[in-house]
Amino acid sequence: MSASDDGFGQVIRYVEDEVPFEPGYYNEAYLGRRIAARMQRRDAENHAEYLGILRRDDAERDALLDALTINVTGFFRDPDMWADLRPVLRDLSADQRRVNAWSAPCADGREPYSLAMLAADDPEIDEASVDVTASDISEEALAAARKGEYETTRTTDIGKELGPLSAAEEYVEQDGNVFRVREAVKRRVTFETRDLISDGGRSDVDLLFCRNLLIYIDTGYKESLFDTLQSSLRDGGYLVVGKTETVPPGARDAFDPVAKRSRIYRYTG
Repeated sequence: MSASDDGFGQVIRYVEDEVPFEPGYYNEAYLGRRIAARMQRRDAENHAEYLGILRRDDAERDALLDALTINVTGFFRDPDMWADLRPVLRDLSADQRRVNAWSAPCADGREPYSLAMLAADDPEIDEASVDVTASDISEEALAAARKGEYETTRTTDIGKELGPLSAAEEYVEQDGNVFRVREAVKRRVTFETRDLISDGGRSDVDLLFCRNLLIYIDTGYKESLFDTLQSSLRDGGYLVVGKTETVPPGARDAFDPVAKRSRIYRYTG
């Protein structure tokens, strides 16, 4: 699918003007798949028909934003990465008074909650020193994250996701298939609305998760987005990207791989 297709191009231009999302930074294949999925859900036969739905239906605009936002996640997604992260977090909490961690984008909150739970569950990590900030562009995702309620379904086994914890019941209460993050864990995480592309980054971050976002960004914008991530880190801070992602060639001299298989890098400045 190409933006030269008139109907598709009109939908993209509408998103640029009316939806808090920057489609120009994302590759067309990704945008096309997400828009096509919404068209199918709304039984729209073509882009022009779907554009009409967008113009008259506020709920569909919200649904499209949620579809365009990267929202695939899980508690302790990629367990090997979390195993490799333990010694990093132990060192960070031992070496300084506060550990400033940031999860972006955070989707429904399971990644930042995993970090808070790991800090509490590992006796060698000073959990009181770990501050977790989590940001996302989607208000719907943030509302779900703040609620902290997750359900086991045919495709999602929350109990299995929590397997890396020694005592999951200390951090999550279970009612049938529903799992609720306990308030003590919620208090460790601060959620905020932030678009990495238009709002920029943070500062003095010790541990930055940006997993499985770069793969969807158009090639021409990857370096500028990575510059935002790099400028958010303090010297000696750590960056975690997705398993199919890597540090761009122009920035590799500034990052040392700490756990190559898990894509954990230390920023050397």
